[in-house]
Amino acid sequence: MGLLKGLDPLLTADVLYILRSMGHGDKIVICDANFPSYEVSKHTTSQKCIVLTTDSLPDTLKAITSVLPLDYFTTVPIMYMAPQMGLELPPLGVEVIEESKMAIQNNSSSDIPITPVERFQFYEESRKTFAVIQTLERRPYGNFILQKGVIGPDGMDLKP
Repeated sequence: MGLLKGLDPLLTADVLYILRSMGHGDKIVICDANFPSYEVSKHTTSQKCIVLTTDSLPDTLKAITSVLPLDYFTTVPIMYMAPQMGLELPPLGVEVIEESKMAIQNNSSSDIPITPVERFQFYEESRKTFAVIQTLERRPYGNFILQKGVIGPDGMDLKP
C-alpha cells in the first residue's frame, strides 16, 4: 500500500472511494467493533461495510473529518449513540464520546451540533445511511453518524 502526502494513512482507497461517492446530505456511520455493521450495511444506500482493523474511533473520525465536509445547513449534522432511557452511559462510553467529539472539532467548527440519539433509534438511523465504516474501537457506545456537507469556493466547509 502506498501512502500519499497530506492524507492520513487511515484513509484507505476504499474509505476515500466511499467518502468521494457520497453526495451532499448523505450520511455515514463510523462505528465501534461491536456494532452490527454487516447487518446494518445491507440496508444502506451503497450496501458497503468497510472494516478498519487498525485504529480507534477518535483517530478514524479525525482522519475522516480532515477530508469530509460536514453539513452546517441542518440541525443534526452529527449523531452519536446514547443509552436507552433510564440507563447511564458507562465511564468508557463517556471517554470515547468525549475523545471523538474533540477529534471531530479538531477539523471543524467547535460549535457544530453533536447530538445524542437513543440506541435503538440510532440503529434505525444507521440503516438509512450511505455506508458503514467499522473501527477496532472496543469501548462501548463508540458509534457516530456524520452528514456530508458542501465544500465552498474557499475549499472549506460551506457554512450559512
